[in-house]
Amino acid sequence: MSATLVSLADISAAARRITGTVRRTPLLDVQTERGPLWLKCENLQPMGAFKLRGATNMLAQLSEKERRAGVVTYSSGNHGLAVAVAARALGTHAVVTVPETIAQVKLDGMRRAGAEVIYAGTTVIDRRRRADQEVVSRGLTMVPPFDHPWIIAGQGTTGLEILEQQPDVSTVYVPIGGGGLASGVATALKLSRPGVRVIGVEPAGAPKVTHSLAAGHPVTLDRTASIADGLLSLRPGELAFAHLQRYLDAVVTIEEDDIAAAVRWLFSEARLVAEPSGAVSVAAALAGSAVEPPGLPRPSMGPGVQQPSIYESHVHPEVLESGRQFAGRDPRLVRRSRGEGGSGPGNAGPAGAVVAIVSGGNVDPERYIDCLRPISPEPSP
Repeated sequence: MSATLVSLADISAAARRITGTVRRTPLLDVQTERGPLWLKCENLQPMGAFKLRGATNMLAQLSEKERRAGVVTYSSGNHGLAVAVAARALGTHAVVTVPETIAQVKLDGMRRAGAEVIYAGTTVIDRRRRADQEVVSRGLTMVPPFDHPWIIAGQGTTGLEILEQQPDVSTVYVPIGGGGLASGVATALKLSRPGVRVIGVEPAGAPKVTHSLAAGHPVTLDRTASIADGLLSLRPGELAFAHLQRYLDAVVTIEEDDIAAAVRWLFSEARLVAEPSGAVSVAAALAGSAVEPPGLPRPSMGPGVQQPSIYESHVHPEVLESGRQFAGRDPRLVRRSRGEGGSGPGNAGPAGAVVAIVSGGNVDPERYIDCLRPISPEPSP
């Protein structure tokens, strides 16, 4: 049975519903060698991430009985924090099952927001199993991290704001974890302005949507690994994937060094603090990932699957050779495109503004400092 997709009316209603709890984040322009890159600063949400949009939209639609009973979710960080903040704003109790390895900054944020935190193993399976137990034993309502129409509609409000703030937008880069943000934003943009290109971005170490689009159905990876630890889902959500398959123009993957370089670029050039998970979109936009290097054949996506115009990001060796140490700009992030047309970084599409959605302001101090360290020059042979 085909999934019922979120409508533009659903996203517009969500935008009205979340007003007062969710911040209308700024859209900042930062100059690059190829023109301005516009940054949608979801890292400036009250709890540091776009996740507050979906959580607020869902909790606002619960019945009075459901709110009195409370809600539960499973999370390794920002979603749990968003549910905690939304629950406090709407006067309900939140329970969050978390991994034993959760970052202290996110754990502290959940507790400050009044959430009840329960440790549950180290895997998402452990966390979800414990959350399901809380639903049964305590009558709590589950708030899924991404695969629910109310969550997707809430995240889609980011796309509506981009259109309002930058009417000339031509291309939007959006991070992909489980797919809630990308599916919501792609839906909002394509149903409002079909000509806007929407490009999903995921770490090379967690290419679940890349593989799923190639297969034509959601694929479960054996493992994922990346410094972008908020994007490590093994599988996209079923409903989220249905939206991505319908509305996403392309998906790109980004290597670890380029993700760290984007974190540094945001810090030095935009004066923004962002987690690696929230910087992958910037890495893709600035690296010009819409351009295929010479000699790299485009992989076959399989019969009956629409060929994405972008498949994977790469960096030309000659660009890397021009300078490997960080000195205000990383050479991998300011790259001239070989393509035609376009007015923003990477020549990503038709003339118009290029936007990258930035999220994740809840940085782990030690990991963040690691990302800010310059790239050591390679020793001469």
